Amino acid sequence: MRSDSTFPPPLPTLTVVVGRGAIPESFHAVHAVIARDDGSLVAYHGDPRRPTFPRSAVKSIQALPLLESGAADRFGFTSAELALACSSHSGTPLHVETARGMLAKADIDPDSLECGTHWPLDEASGRSLARAGFEPSALHNNCSGKHSGFLATARHLGLDMAGYVEADHPLQARVTEAIAEVLGVPLSAANRGIDGCSIPTYCVPLDRLATAFARIGTGAFLRAGRSEAFGRLRGAVAANPLLIAGPGRFDSRVTATCGGRVFLKSGAEGVLCAAIPAAGLGIALKAEDGALRGVEMVMAAILLQYLPSPSPDERTLLEELRSPIVKNWRGTVVGTQTQSPWPAA
Repeated sequence: MRSDSTFPPPLPTLTVVVGRGAIPESFHAVHAVIARDDGSLVAYHGDPRRPTFPRSAVKSIQALPLLESGAADRFGFTSAELALACSSHSGTPLHVETARGMLAKADIDPDSLECGTHWPLDEASGRSLARAGFEPSALHNNCSGKHSGFLATARHLGLDMAGYVEADHPLQARVTEAIAEVLGVPLSAANRGIDGCSIPTYCVPLDRLATAFARIGTGAFLRAGRSEAFGRLRGAVAANPLLIAGPGRFDSRVTATCGGRVFLKSGAEGVLCAAIPAAGLGIALKAEDGALRGVEMVMAAILLQYLPSPSPDERTLLEELRSPIVKNWRGTVVGTQTQSPWPAA
């Protein structure tokens, strides 16, 4: 584990081992970076500059125009609705109705959503929908809260709502500017891709993601008012843990137990980032194979090490999440998940 801010040859990635019985069955290689808000590194494993699409991990940054434009206040968005704007939700009735309420406040038809449609991530909600003879709508998309915020912002600014997901739309220009400033990296067509929900996503060095989350937690190195906006979003998520993800999911479980002491968000393809405001630290993880289960274990281990004075409940949960058991469909314990030791910083 290195503790300086230079970049010598990369150290080995952390390895998460999933065993069946006493035999290793699968391995997940995880890059991990812990940074301060000035960009200096506290520790890392793997390649700290590993090119990474953050995907949904940066939804709180993408939500900045919603607050900074005044749209959230104009339409009277609640803390629950602000939390949903930062979420990758599970498509439960709570999530769907919260997104619907956001659109109704801005007098926007749900058909204006351009995020696409998929079945709820929550299995019980999907089964209930199917039993009732319904198909999912864009409101069930895990990004519908974010997109409802986009549409409300466009309505408030008097922008054409059609095509709001396109890179050349004025709304996405605001979103891109926010990401570039918070991460401190240039964003252009050269490092741009298209996310699962059709908006632009940008490939950036992993250490800049860690630095960004440190800034989300401390508010340092940001333009005037941006720190307050992040504080408001962090508070909204802490007050509504089920809305950031869903029942049983890592993001919601950690948030429900740690509250505002940890602000974290997962992204597709094995990305997981967090801020520990009291410690002034940001954490960014990327699994080489894109599996979230690997980065969730590593995140739990890092939080155990760096979260100041964990409470008994925090310690109990994080200990469970760092070494989860493997069960079969009958509920029988058939294996364990472990990781290579996390060296002291």
